[in-house]
Amino acid sequence: MIHPKQSYLDLFQVGESQLDTLIAEALRHGGDYCDLYFENTTYGNLTLRDGIVNAAGRHIDYGVGIRVLCGEKTGYAYAESTAMPDMLACARAASAIADGTSAFYEHSVRAEANGSRLVGRRFRGEPNPAADRYPVGSPWRSTEASALIPFLKKLEQAVQARDSRIVKIIAMLAWQVTDVLMYNSLKELKYETRPMGTVSVTAIFQQDGKTENKTVSRSFRAGAEMLSDALLEEMAAEAVHGIDERFAARRPKGGRMPVVMGAAASGILLHEAMGHAFEADFNRKGTSIFSDKMGQRICAEGIQIIDDGTLKGNRGSLNFDDEGVPAQKTYMVEDGILTSYLHDRISARHYGVSPTGNGRRESFRYAPIPRMRSTYMESGNAAPADIIASVPKGIYVDQFSNGQVKIGEGDFTFFVKSGFLIENGRLTAPVKDINIIGNGPEALRDIVAVGNDLVIDPGAWTCGKEQSVPVSCGIPTVLVNNLTVGGE
Repeated sequence: MIHPKQSYLDLFQVGESQLDTLIAEALRHGGDYCDLYFENTTYGNLTLRDGIVNAAGRHIDYGVGIRVLCGEKTGYAYAESTAMPDMLACARAASAIADGTSAFYEHSVRAEANGSRLVGRRFRGEPNPAADRYPVGSPWRSTEASALIPFLKKLEQAVQARDSRIVKIIAMLAWQVTDVLMYNSLKELKYETRPMGTVSVTAIFQQDGKTENKTVSRSFRAGAEMLSDALLEEMAAEAVHGIDERFAARRPKGGRMPVVMGAAASGILLHEAMGHAFEADFNRKGTSIFSDKMGQRICAEGIQIIDDGTLKGNRGSLNFDDEGVPAQKTYMVEDGILTSYLHDRISARHYGVSPTGNGRRESFRYAPIPRMRSTYMESGNAAPADIIASVPKGIYVDQFSNGQVKIGEGDFTFFVKSGFLIENGRLTAPVKDINIIGNGPEALRDIVAVGNDLVIDPGAWTCGKEQSVPVSCGIPTVLVNNLTVGGE
């Protein structure tokens, strides 16, 4: 959703000449590059417990962050105000933190001696409305909470009607709308409005003195039009699916064995155990296991691993990142070969490549760093049923939680919320309360089959690397030949 440029300038109470003045002030005492990041976010939330409104709220966050780069040094400061004196003080603070000079870009735009204007091109790189990946039909800001309550009540009722063992239901809706305006010393101006809506429902079941719970969530860059009857029915059906198996599940014998990861939510393992190790800041510092693997084979032929910011309406998608770099589809692994890291402007300069549109930040209070968007593995050629049939004894997993990863070593541990034993090529007894333990690079090398059923999971995934940002993940059915299963 992109409004006219002037509406963003008016919102943040700045003009084009003031943007130039701020850049000049930030670079007055030296510096290679400067960017300004203006942000205005409206948050709304609504929670129902057993049909009764339990919590509701709305608040606004507003401010500007200013970054100055001097070689390897970064200065960052923010202000919760866009009054010119406050922003000038912010620019001076960022400049002081990054004190020094060198060449960030060979052709970077420099401040003149009077500091009042910049030499170089006029404003360029403004957004193309045709590239908007999140058009909105019903804006959240103009939708009253009273109009949203019926959807949550219907969702609760639809879940309750599907299983008599449910003793409690919690339904939640959260949304946010963020206006951003970016300008930098390269005279690139970007602006847009980013929507996000998230719905979740948690059902608590009791049977024979045992308790199980299940949470289902959906999150999209969309407006209130996402709250459809189709979404309601889909979530209600998923909320009760597999509960019989969870009550019957047991912990299996542990040990080293093949593990089949089901399509969709298993992609969180790809994100955590492998995706972070492809982020360029870890590799630039030499802390990633893949720091010296560029151009080398790291897994079998035919495997493609992608980070994608271009999926329409996807939670992790962007028109451009938080440095103003257009989003793109980046192949990190092509045919089993490591071909790209995920870059922001700083890491791209270090490696002598173009940024990949992965410079992201939690809010104006944070400087951008390389972060994933939607990370997934492309489909292969194998039928999921054939993959399962090829395993004499192993584990099938369809949902993980509570993962821990060591980026440097690549070691990971994930808790399995639900899955099945595989015996003689068939899914048999349901399992739960087990851990999957392994090493990311080793697990990649041990992938021996990739299904033809890629699913991008639509859940409310959030990545917490130093800052929290919305992401998504996905994977087809995948067979990892050898992982440690922590069971009895």
